[in-house]
Amino acid sequence: MQRLCLFAAVVFGLLIPFLPAQDAKTKQAQPKRGTLKAVDADKGTVTITSDGKDQNLAVMPQTQIQDLAGQPAAGGLKNAGFKPGAAIMFRVREQDGKAVLGGIKLAPDNTAGQSIVDRIRQPPPKIDLSQLKPLTDMSPDERYKGFQGGLYPDGKNERPAAHTAAGVALAKQIEPLNKDGKPSSDGRIVLVTIGMSNTMQASSGLLRMAKLEKDLNPKLTIVNGANGGMTADKIQNIDGGRTYNNGPFVKYWEYVNEQLAKSGATPAQVQAAWLKEANPGPTLPFPDHAKQLEEQQAKILHIMRDRFPNLKLVYISSRIFGGWAKASLNPEPYAYESNYAAKWLVERQIKGDPDLNFDPSKGTAKAPWLSWGPYLWANGTTPRKDGFFYVEDDLREDDRTHESEQGQDKVGRELIKFFKTDPTSRDWFTNSVGRSGGQ
Repeated sequence: MQRLCLFAAVVFGLLIPFLPAQDAKTKQAQPKRGTLKAVDADKGTVTITSDGKDQNLAVMPQTQIQDLAGQPAAGGLKNAGFKPGAAIMFRVREQDGKAVLGGIKLAPDNTAGQSIVDRIRQPPPKIDLSQLKPLTDMSPDERYKGFQGGLYPDGKNERPAAHTAAGVALAKQIEPLNKDGKPSSDGRIVLVTIGMSNTMQASSGLLRMAKLEKDLNPKLTIVNGANGGMTADKIQNIDGGRTYNNGPFVKYWEYVNEQLAKSGATPAQVQAAWLKEANPGPTLPFPDHAKQLEEQQAKILHIMRDRFPNLKLVYISSRIFGGWAKASLNPEPYAYESNYAAKWLVERQIKGDPDLNFDPSKGTAKAPWLSWGPYLWANGTTPRKDGFFYVEDDLREDDRTHESEQGQDKVGRELIKFFKTDPTSRDWFTNSVGRSGGQ
């Protein structure tokens, strides 16, 4: 914290001397930290994201534009450093009743010398949560920062009939497989979960809730393949991993194989998966950080198809509520905005993106069939239209980001409800009469 304050003081001090003196027509505000969302050097305008809000500001002839060293930036706003996503310090002043940019300075990403671990430990800024509305509660005419809500194309929450039909056809192919991936009455149907710590915790809830169910398919094996720290930026690469508890370097996809083996299963028996991912300490403005996550998850789908040769169906969920977060690991509005990464990814497949094609009759299949699983974001204690909401104790008291056991079980129940009722999963997830394979 001392380093943070010192850094802020130094940056503020660098900006202050270059700002014009206050007169009867100008009023200056205190310097603030922000992220450059957009810059139009020719028109002389910038859009800055700060404290969760966007602000459009005009650049005046008196505006001081500085580089990282606090010197006048070569080229002004055309300097290569002033690009979307750049960390900045800025000061707003009022001129003739309008807010204009008094000064702007490039800043190191967060604080000087600060690692991502240090960064995410910082408390997040307060934001106006009233602007965040569940995608499932938005009408087709509503927009969030210009983007349509709903889980599926055209702002709808119902999966397109043709995509559901394709999923049902694949679901009918699911049957018990032996460890070599061959049909066998003694085999298993494996559902694996893929993702980070929140996914690992929710998967624990899923497994606990599954033990309470009496009508699940006895041939079904659910494997918790998620692991702490395994965020999208890491597992998008086949060799992605981390140092685990100060121990050896762990490659995530090898870890998944180990979890399968512990459950008596193999990658060849995996036929369905649940994917839930995010990135730590996001700083890019929206939609940039969501687009980045979308592309990373597309790469993860490619890996999943290659690693699990019999994988047919993948269900994706997005982040839970992050409005009570005590640290900047994945607070609001980033948690909410990452919902769009899942939405856009599903829509790309539905609209026929060849990079996400799952149907061999339409070209090279590069990904499994993809759909929303349960939608898990709700605006804190405000119930969604379907009645789902969170309370603070659904999240651990130490960080209000990771799920407590209570929260794990809540999400686990949502997963059970989804898999038992969705037409693409209910027949292989439950002990339905007439299932193939003699079950």
